[in-house]
Amino acid sequence: MNDDVRTLVLGVIVAGIGATLGWIARTYLWKRKLHRKQAFFGLPDNAESLLVVNREAGGGPDLTVTRHDVSALLELSALIKDCGASAQIVAHDATQQGFGERTEFCVGHPAPNRRMAAHLSSLLPGIQVNSDPEPGPDRGAFLIGKEQYRLEPGRNEYVLLARLTADQGHKTRPVFLFCGQRAITTQAATRYLARNHERLSRKHGDRTFALLLKVVNSQAYGPDVVELVADVTKAAQTAIPTAPSHNTHRAS
Repeated sequence: MNDDVRTLVLGVIVAGIGATLGWIARTYLWKRKLHRKQAFFGLPDNAESLLVVNREAGGGPDLTVTRHDVSALLELSALIKDCGASAQIVAHDATQQGFGERTEFCVGHPAPNRRMAAHLSSLLPGIQVNSDPEPGPDRGAFLIGKEQYRLEPGRNEYVLLARLTADQGHKTRPVFLFCGQRAITTQAATRYLARNHERLSRKHGDRTFALLLKVVNSQAYGPDVVELVADVTKAAQTAIPTAPSHNTHRAS
């Protein structure tokens, strides 16, 4: 074997070793990223999860979902599929069980969504949602602690994105809430989660959090322009006093 052939053979061997090590490293990083994602969502391989939604008004006994809720479910379904898990879509009034055994994604306003109302009452007593059917400046407003966030349809709208657990045990599956003032805001919150779950996972890990988001100018930008207003976890977990004084947040 002359020097040229020896050099060629060594080059092929080195390239093969390099490609193998590169593949091993990429596979390791991909698996670590997947495991972090699965841990954040509480969705190990082949896990089952629930997608809880409103029934559209006038939809009858069949489960009829609004257009924006369908879009929200698609965003969540993609995340669930990426984790190697499966999902079951159920109506808010057909879910009669506790939480912690299966990851739950609850989508909608608490007025038509009993499941959402129950989660807020039990786990986030510091949040009140004005569900007055009569027109008025406070209709649809969020009261979180002492702060009020009013709805300005199509301009500035608010939505709560929360990750909740019954306790901090590793076996407890989380509940994700997407509680918006309008249907388009819940879609915006699911899209925000899809885009930012890695950052949220690094910051919060498997802990409970509640974030208030603002959807800006949805009449022009749809659900795409979303701003983080505040981490309201502490205020949301503290029951509101009987007669609070509060400030009103108006969109600029």
